Amino acid sequence: MIGGFIIQGNSTKLVLVRGLGPSLANMGVAGVLLDPVLELRGANGGLLFQNDNWKDSQQNQIEGTPFQPTDDRESVIIASLPPAAYTALLAGKNQTTGIGLIEIYDRDQTVDSQLANISTRGFVGAQDNVMCGGFILAGNANARVAIRGLGPSLGQFGLSNVLPDPTLELHDANGALLIANDNWLDDPAAAALLTTNGLAPSNPNESAIFTSLPPGQFTAILGGKNGVTGIGLIEIYNVR
Repeated sequence: MIGGFIIQGNSTKLVLVRGLGPSLANMGVAGVLLDPVLELRGANGGLLFQNDNWKDSQQNQIEGTPFQPTDDRESVIIASLPPAAYTALLAGKNQTTGIGLIEIYDRDQTVDSQLANISTRGFVGAQDNVMCGGFILAGNANARVAIRGLGPSLGQFGLSNVLPDPTLELHDANGALLIANDNWLDDPAAAALLTTNGLAPSNPNESAIFTSLPPGQFTAILGGKNGVTGIGLIEIYNVR
């Protein structure tokens, strides 16, 4: 699984990245990734940090905090990063497979920079095996948010078995459905805002949502129309 994020602004940003697997079983998830390994790479693909078990490094910065994993096999990286694009890679030790979770946290919101974009690429299955992209909006005011669910256009990057017809849903913290979208041009108002902000998907079968949201927790769900499966990408943008 690949989790990308972009830091924009003028200052370095302290971030915390977690790679979870075993603890997901406590939430009723079957087939979890038993021993996650986490890498953090820069925009040029160079390896910046790697962690297998969270106690291997930075234990003193993690232990006793809300970010301490409940399973010692899970992975955590804490890093102070300059504005740029980054990629977190989650894999299974010794090429094991299973359901995993990448989390990226802004650990210093006082500096002159922000997490402007987060994304996750992975395999989108059917029924309960869809891809979930959760995000939290802090602050006191509404934020303009764009969410994209991509599939067909990933083929131009050499990927095969891409999700041919993505569907996208946005849910609130209680699980209630706020907005659903199949083809991004279905909503003319949102399509116009996506185009104006340079975020219009290149394929008409791809999905996108543009909306204003209050502070809180939200979940974007990427699935395949009529149960189709394949590699898909969820992108979430904080649009200024």
